[in-house]
Parts: sequence; structure tokens; C-alpha cells
Amino acid sequence: MTIRVLVVDDQPVVRAGVALLLNAAGGFALVGEAADGAEAVSAAARLRPDVVLMDLRMPRLDGVESTRRIVDAHPSTRVLVLTTFAEDADLYGALGAGAIGYLVKDGPPEEMIDAVRRAARGEPLLAPPVLARVMARAVDAHTSEAARPRGAGRLTEREAEVLALVGAGRSNAEIASALHLGVTTVKTHVSAAMEKLALRNRVQAAVVAHRMGLVDDDFRVRAR
Repeated sequence: MTIRVLVVDDQPVVRAGVALLLNAAGGFALVGEAADGAEAVSAAARLRPDVVLMDLRMPRLDGVESTRRIVDAHPSTRVLVLTTFAEDADLYGALGAGAIGYLVKDGPPEEMIDAVRRAARGEPLLAPPVLARVMARAVDAHTSEAARPRGAGRLTEREAEVLALVGAGRSNAEIASALHLGVTTVKTHVSAAMEKLALRNRVQAAVVAHRMGLVDDDFRVRAR
């Protein structure tokens, strides 16, 4: 399957570089480019890409707000942030807006290619330095009972079990195998858990699973 990609960045050289990497890797179709967030929202609606590679610092409309608009309008489109910055405001703003992953531009090219493929499959990905910041914040939040996610008490035992495996980075197929369930049943439990917890994507689910004590600091399922 060819992955349709929209590249959004206000620097033409960055867009050209990403295009070269995707073309060299194979299995991708660069369906469009955008130089700012407003163009990105319009292009996503017109082109319906599988993955949007999104810069954050852009004129007219920033990457956080354009990510929010794209995800809200087209839930099947995955937005993968690719930026120079790894500041907290950008990081949590992007994840809160529904981005499925967050990469820094100085990472290895093969890391970006792998991330786009994983994003197309609906798998979350955070670059190691970004993941460290997410974890640090999650650990701090976990120390306070007041930080317990709203709706956590409404989860069924099975939904909590599924959420733990989502937090451990398992795909729906892997969860189904581990729990001896059908993939459709797993999708139902994942959707129910995320709706009760008001989560937009699996990255947020992983952080919440940690805050609830369902996974440990290495994102491994805790023994129950």
C-alpha cells in the first residue's frame, strides 16, 4: 500500500529534503506541500492524505491549530509533527491537538521514514528526547490523586486491561492476540476507553495509562 503524504513547512528547502527522502525510501506518494497552516488545512481537505508531516512554527496559522482542525475534520488522517523545537508548550499543544507523533528535525532520516510508516498504521511515536519529557510530566502528574484522569473510574475491567496494552505500545492486533479477543472487539474497547477519558489519540492514552498506574516507567504493563 502506498502511503499518501502531505508535507507542511514554511521553508522550501525542508519540504524538498523531505520529498527526496520519501521518494528514495519507496512506498510513499507525496500528494502535496503547504507553506503554512492555513494552506495545510485546505490541502488536507482537498487531498485527503494518510499522513501529514507538520511543522509548528509557521505564519498565518501555526502547526498546533492546523493539526487540531485537520484531525477534527478528518479523523483518519494522521498528523506527525516534524519540528526544530521540543519545548513543552509546543509538545503538549501538538499532542493535545491530536498529533500522533512528534519528531525533531535533526533526527536520523530513517527515523522519520519509520515514523511516517507507523503513523499511517495508527501507531504513536515520540522521538526519545520528547518521550523523556512526556514521561517526566506524567510522573509528576501521577504523584497527585487530583491528577487522576477524569472518567477513569468509569472504565470497565476489560477497558482498563486494553488501555494498559495500548499504553505499552501494542497494536490492536497484538492486543487481540494477548487477550484472545477479536480485533473488532478490541477496537470497541479502545474506542470506549478513549471516549470515557476524553482522549484524542494513542499517545495520550499511553500517558494516561501511566498516570493510572497501568504501565510502569518503561511503558510495560504492570502485574495486577
